[in-house]
Amino acid sequence: MPNKAHHRAAASNKKTRGKKPGGNRSNGEQAFSAQNFLESSGAARKVAEFQKRQRIFSQGDVCKDVLYIQKGGVRLSVVNQRGKEAVVAVLGPGDFFGEGCLAGQPLRIGTATAVTATTVLIIDKKEMSRVLHAEHAFSDRFIAHMLSRNIRVEEDLVDQLFNSSEKRLARALLLLARYGKEDTSEKVLPKISQEMLAEMVGTTRSRVNFFMNKFRKLGLIKYNGGLEIYSSLLSVVLHDG
Repeated sequence: MPNKAHHRAAASNKKTRGKKPGGNRSNGEQAFSAQNFLESSGAARKVAEFQKRQRIFSQGDVCKDVLYIQKGGVRLSVVNQRGKEAVVAVLGPGDFFGEGCLAGQPLRIGTATAVTATTVLIIDKKEMSRVLHAEHAFSDRFIAHMLSRNIRVEEDLVDQLFNSSEKRLARALLLLARYGKEDTSEKVLPKISQEMLAEMVGTTRSRVNFFMNKFRKLGLIKYNGGLEIYSSLLSVVLHDG
């Protein structure tokens, strides 16, 4: 006769049968991969690689596809009629950009440049529209991304209007480090020039250099091959005065 241990093992196997490895419900909800879905969604997309500082598209180019960052980082910038450039955003893996074509935008209103060696998935706008209508999980992911981007743009505007350049730099570094995306207390960024940081923050390179040295002495960041960002840098953003 089967013993009690045998019955317990059988019951345990029955409970776990059919469950996917690794997963409680929250992990299951995150199991849908936009990247995997896009990679298998048909021929109207391609993977492209760009070197550091290489342009992905330029302001005024025909707007005909949506792009998805697989690896690396992308800087979005705009140049006004006087030739002054402003950095609109710096994006990382998992971010979409160039989505204006879906709303009928005929030309690119800004320039996209690779911050470091970057791999992007380029999806034809017709294919992107088809996927958004056909795959609800992906559509939800895309809408959530766009809402998040809009919130970030609003926060950037408030940041520029009301915060000091020191706070703006600290916030920019935390955003580049994808602070809050994963449960880690530190992130290592690829080498990013102080000139680019100055453009993002809206200040001079000398001020960026001053604050970076201050953050380093306080133990909030560390230079170690790349730029290591500690979550304690958030204290600068939250500090009043």
